[in-house]
Amino acid sequence: MLTGSSAAAGSPGSGTDEPRTETGRVVRVIDGDTYDVLSGGRLLRVRLTGADAPELGQPYGRQVADSVRRLLTPRQLVALTLQGQDLYGRALATIALLPGTGKLPAVALDSLLVARGWAWAWAPRHKVPRLAAVQQQAQRQGRGLWHCSPAVPPSIWRNLSAAGKRRYASGCPR
Repeated sequence: MLTGSSAAAGSPGSGTDEPRTETGRVVRVIDGDTYDVLSGGRLLRVRLTGADAPELGQPYGRQVADSVRRLLTPRQLVALTLQGQDLYGRALATIALLPGTGKLPAVALDSLLVARGWAWAWAPRHKVPRLAAVQQQAQRQGRGLWHCSPAVPPSIWRNLSAAGKRRYASGCPR
């Protein structure tokens, strides 16, 4: 059974505004920035904060989702910092990939996606200043979705007509 995160920190009725960190495993990648995570004996649908990946039907959307699937193997432990819920009931969280040994540092998934050109720097209702330089470097180097021009953010893509989507998608992999 898939559950939301009604007890997640900062969500209505949670009794706290403090983010809460848990360890879990990604069991399913829905798309580049949405995952099902098994944590604490429950399955959470998680929307990654800090990055906004292309929609599946958008240029690079399937490539990004496939790349994230290869990155988040079932053995990969992750640290979730839960920050409430979005309008769709998904838990909002930052995610860090935990190394197999204690010698390496954790890697922030949002930073990785933005650096590889797999996503825009994003958080609910605002851009992410700490990732702006990372995104600019990926743009300058033409990584991932920045290889096609112009790259259209998902928030705009969802509102385009079919003709508009065809125009922006021409010449770019889907």
